[in-house]
Amino acid sequence: AGLSLSNTVSFLEVFGVDRVRSTVHNWVHKADLQPESGRSPNHVAVDETVIRLDDEQYWLYAAVDPETNDLLYTQLEPTRNNAIADQFFADLREKHDVDDAIILVDGAAPLQRACRKHDLDFRYERHGNRNSIERVFREVKRRTICFSNCFSNAEAETANEWLRSFAFAWNQLI
Repeated sequence: AGLSLSNTVSFLEVFGVDRVRSTVHNWVHKADLQPESGRSPNHVAVDETVIRLDDEQYWLYAAVDPETNDLLYTQLEPTRNNAIADQFFADLREKHDVDDAIILVDGAAPLQRACRKHDLDFRYERHGNRNSIERVFREVKRRTICFSNCFSNAEAETANEWLRSFAFAWNQLI
């Protein structure tokens, strides 16, 4: 339900379930929580933002259905370039039926170029329906601000798993 591991342990104690943080952490990773596949949205807001893992910078690519505010797909990458944007859209198309959707992007050249390469209909939009992805990014950053706005002492794969679990929880809560 979007709780931290410590808060989840406290919440479980209310119901008489006595578990330590590491056990709850292992449950989350074993569950392999990911957003549901197979959606067919009319619009998809796509963007990228910087996430810090200790002193390293990574790029979080994300796609959101602005109609439902559901987080459709995330991908964490060490850099931002055309090849990664291409792969993001290839993976997004594999997970969801977005071929007939209008992709809402900002001025990021790699995202626009990848839309052209995948023959996706896209529209430059700074506000409006793109605000849904900005809300998701704000929430991710709000949840990581307690770690100095980064994932401290976390490997990229751990952060990526957290982001996929976050996406799953986000979609359940909205």
